[in-house]
Amino acid sequence: MLPEKLIYEISCKQGALRAVRFNSDGNYCLTCGSDKSIKLWNPHRNLLLKNYQVHAYEVLDAQASCDNSQICSCGMDKYVCATDVGTGKILRKYRGHAGTVNCVKYNENSSVILSGSTDNSVRIWDCKSRKLEPLQILDEAKDSVTSIQVSDHEILTGSADGYFRRYDLRTGRMHADFLGKAVSSVSFTKDGQCVLASTLDDSIKLMDKETGEMLNEFTGHKNHDYKIDSALNCEDTHVISGSEDGLVYYWDLVEAKIVHKLNHGTSRAIHSLSHHPEQICLLTASGDKMFVWKDKYAQSQDT
Repeated sequence: MLPEKLIYEISCKQGALRAVRFNSDGNYCLTCGSDKSIKLWNPHRNLLLKNYQVHAYEVLDAQASCDNSQICSCGMDKYVCATDVGTGKILRKYRGHAGTVNCVKYNENSSVILSGSTDNSVRIWDCKSRKLEPLQILDEAKDSVTSIQVSDHEILTGSADGYFRRYDLRTGRMHADFLGKAVSSVSFTKDGQCVLASTLDDSIKLMDKETGEMLNEFTGHKNHDYKIDSALNCEDTHVISGSEDGLVYYWDLVEAKIVHKLNHGTSRAIHSLSHHPEQICLLTASGDKMFVWKDKYAQSQDT
């Protein structure tokens, strides 16, 4: 079963939404806006819980820590911020990037923050230390770093130079695979054996992590101008992607056939999405709105 029913269409009042992200347990989500704000929501009940103002310019990405006590965020002010969820106080403000910071991620135990920038680098920041200098700088990319994912022992990055790179922390080795066009989104499959990568040629590719072989290709959506999120559902049975035609597309992972489309009633690009870690629930973003999708039997829970 796929999330095909629109439960809420929420006007977030943050200007243009730049990202929407579930937290680790899927009970809450974060939205990032062009108005410099980050908002914390209960999307299952259409409730705004907190509003954070920690950046001087547009906020482009955010993620909650594994225990949901902190938020890391980044944006056009070149800062990476760690913020206390309860108080809204900035705990650390890291500066070292020479350009806009596109993406941020905590590692699995939220001991470090990783950030990717238009300065072609990934920087790793120690959350436990008082030092504000990066622990490490990964500077192999030749163009903007657009996307980051982290597993227990690997860092995965996508770049506008057409490569996705995988850093194995156990062996200290870096593996690079060239996909031909700018990479806008990368993610691991749940079993850790494959990489899903979106490229700016209207294509999403499923790559074998070890051999670099392309196992499947997913097409039919439109993605050649903007950074568009792609992902896998919680069971790894379907590939999901936003599109520049106002739709979200679902493909069968094995057959690579389009099995479902979510119509948002707009011609604007659906650029950001986040699938619930366990349930049939998808968040999408377009313009100034967040959309909450669930299975066809779900009901809204307005208070």
